[in-house]
Amino acid sequence: MIIPHDRAVAAKSILAAAVFLSWLAANTGAQHSSVNPDIPYIPTPHEVVERMLGLAGVGPDDFVIDLGSGDGRILIGAAKRGARGFGVEIDPRLVKQSNENALKAGVGLNISFIQQDLFETSLRPATVVAMYLPPQVNFRLRPRLLELGPGTHIVSHEFAMAGWLPDLQENVRGTEIFLWIVPARVAGEWTLKLGDREITLQFKQLFQELTGVSRIGGVEIPLGVARLRGDQLEVVVQKMSGIPMTLTGIVDGDTIRSTPDSDEKWIALKKKPGD
Repeated sequence: MIIPHDRAVAAKSILAAAVFLSWLAANTGAQHSSVNPDIPYIPTPHEVVERMLGLAGVGPDDFVIDLGSGDGRILIGAAKRGARGFGVEIDPRLVKQSNENALKAGVGLNISFIQQDLFETSLRPATVVAMYLPPQVNFRLRPRLLELGPGTHIVSHEFAMAGWLPDLQENVRGTEIFLWIVPARVAGEWTLKLGDREITLQFKQLFQELTGVSRIGGVEIPLGVARLRGDQLEVVVQKMSGIPMTLTGIVDGDTIRSTPDSDEKWIALKKKPGD
């Protein structure tokens, strides 16, 4: 079972507010755009907007970036849930309309909309990225989305991302909604210490999909299960006795630690070149 990661830490709301004010100061008045202006604007139905926000778990602790924000309805919906953020749109008329809509909705202090090239927009503050963009644009954005912090939620209306399978997919009245959770990077060799035992784990990774082997006492055994959801790892290691052992942990850079409610405490360190 994947252990839910507690995103609702007290400091996060304060951090989100600080990030928003910092971003707003840096980007106010930005007008540069080189994205293809021929991409048509098609509004997302309100029912789909609400399900997108629900699927991404948007709440007061989130900073939402809406790429191709249209009339602002997705970001305004997020702000009504307490989130902060900004929207990027190429059409200056829609930017003006979005900011007016945000003020009318009473959320204009928490969100903003700008005319800017989405490929030159910093996505670093995001805990959630919302998109309603053509597949080729999603594909171009994919490397930058994968650089975001593990656990960042990416939600898309209608269009998938070539090669990267969604963590969740739903159909709302004939419209597809896709959710990806940015995975931690765990590919490579790890040394896991469990009491006086030492286990070597070797992972191969394709986005959130994992395969691999464990080595215990010089014996190599394929992993029974290896799952990654954001920074949450679940792996089933086969003991020498043949009895499976399920380990759940949180990935933090080059360290994986057992979850607080694990029966057994363990830590794994990533092997670096030359070790």
